[in-house]
Amino acid sequence: MARRNLFQPPAPPSTGSAESPTETKSRFPNTGAMSGVKSTLKDLSSNAVREIAPHLIDDGGPKDRLSFADEDVATLAQSIKEFGQQVPIMVRPIAESPGRYRIVYGRRRLRALALLGQSAKALVRSLSDEDAVLAQGQENSQRLDPSFIEKALFANELTDAGYENSVILDALAIDKPMLSRMNKVTRGIPRPVVGFIGPAHGVGRRRWEELSELFNSGIQDVAAMLSAVDSKAGALPSDERFNAVHGEMTRSTASPKASRSAPPALSMVHEDGTVLAEVKETARALTFKLSKTDTPDFARWMRDNAETELKRLYEAWQASAKAD
Repeated sequence: MARRNLFQPPAPPSTGSAESPTETKSRFPNTGAMSGVKSTLKDLSSNAVREIAPHLIDDGGPKDRLSFADEDVATLAQSIKEFGQQVPIMVRPIAESPGRYRIVYGRRRLRALALLGQSAKALVRSLSDEDAVLAQGQENSQRLDPSFIEKALFANELTDAGYENSVILDALAIDKPMLSRMNKVTRGIPRPVVGFIGPAHGVGRRRWEELSELFNSGIQDVAAMLSAVDSKAGALPSDERFNAVHGEMTRSTASPKASRSAPPALSMVHEDGTVLAEVKETARALTFKLSKTDTPDFARWMRDNAETELKRLYEAWQASAKAD
């Protein structure tokens, strides 16, 4: 099924005219020059850019960026001051607050315009929550992409807000395995650590996954680790802060103390001798590792059915806990 295009302007609303079809047809024929005028007016109506004061626009909702540095906003504001706002933002009306709007995309532009005290050029669209998320994701796909961790946090926020997986996949232009990887990373790395590192645009998925695994291997005092790294790398760029945290975690998990604190892995074996999985427990996680070499078909089946089976086990556990 083709992805919906949220940038396609909606049809203008009906005027509610009481004229009969015959009268309309005779006064405004659908052929020749008049047809072209009507088409042009329709396009203008749906594409019109409005001038809206920034204080009337709520910038809440799902975030697809970790933060905007003050210097970045100031640089953009200077560019807008010199050349004007070249690209409009998109907003949608807030039904319960007439005259106010909620931003769909263009948060950095909005902050720059607020800094300048200028009205924002905005496309106004009446969108549902789902359509707003899709528009936000599609706009980002056509402009500078957020980093991997920003996309992962955006996906996590949408999941927590109750959006369907189909909406999240469409908004971020990803597939289910990638969504699963993103969720694993955001669950594995403490949020204060992500906040300290920042967007790290030069760091890809694999290194974030490595860092998540390092945290799953066990560290008790995240605050102490961050304090130690901050004293050495707090003023460095985001990518280098990532490297500093990664290096500190690699050293701490490789220490004899860390090795002694982790219980040995448990091998789960079927009665016919087949090794089903290796279970590893750390201070932060319980990990099941299936071998794609020994049991490739089972590993593939578990990958495709993990969500269903885990929900079934969780519900069985809930029923057992209530019975006790």
